[in-house]
Amino acid sequence: MHQLSARTVTTAKAGRHSDGGGLYLVVNPSGARRWAFITWRNRQPTEIGLGSVVQGVTLAIARARAEECRRLATSGKNVKDSPKSWQRVAGNVPTFGEIASDVISSLERGWRNEKHRKQWHSTIKAYCGSLKTKPASEITTEDVLKVLKPIWATKSETASRVRGRIEKILDAAKAKGLRDGENPARWRGHLDHLLPKRQKLQRGHHAALPWKELP
Repeated sequence: MHQLSARTVTTAKAGRHSDGGGLYLVVNPSGARRWAFITWRNRQPTEIGLGSVVQGVTLAIARARAEECRRLATSGKNVKDSPKSWQRVAGNVPTFGEIASDVISSLERGWRNEKHRKQWHSTIKAYCGSLKTKPASEITTEDVLKVLKPIWATKSETASRVRGRIEKILDAAKAKGLRDGENPARWRGHLDHLLPKRQKLQRGHHAALPWKELP
């Protein structure tokens, strides 16, 4: 018997809410809402993303996709195959901004310093505007370079942090089955061939003050 209603989908508080049969509504602290199917094999859970509510995946659609997942699991096939094709064909892959919100919500539970949360939010907002509304599966190396090139030479430390955060967000998307292939924000063996190396921070003594200028 189904446990969720259309109203519950829009009003449920942060947490994981079961509809039965492996289908869950996942509500993040940020308010982002997505569907997930969880299946168990050899006592190990596998979570399959079925799309987000904001991208138009209704309760009925989520139930239909969960039913297909159950059918595939019962027949011994790879459950991940069908959901990924659904998401891409229907355009229901969560956006970079949505995945970013999920990642920040997950990470901030382990942050003791409020500064980290503010830095993550501020860098995503200030530098990743061109990525936020783009489906996570469609972000390319060129998209990442458009973000990094304007600040790579002038704000090298910030640019490095932005790159690392983009990489982490896209890694999370891949872990959820929402991307394939290499991470376009990866540095070693990828962006290190396309961007100049950052200048190392120069440390040392300040120039000596002429003795006549001493107080």
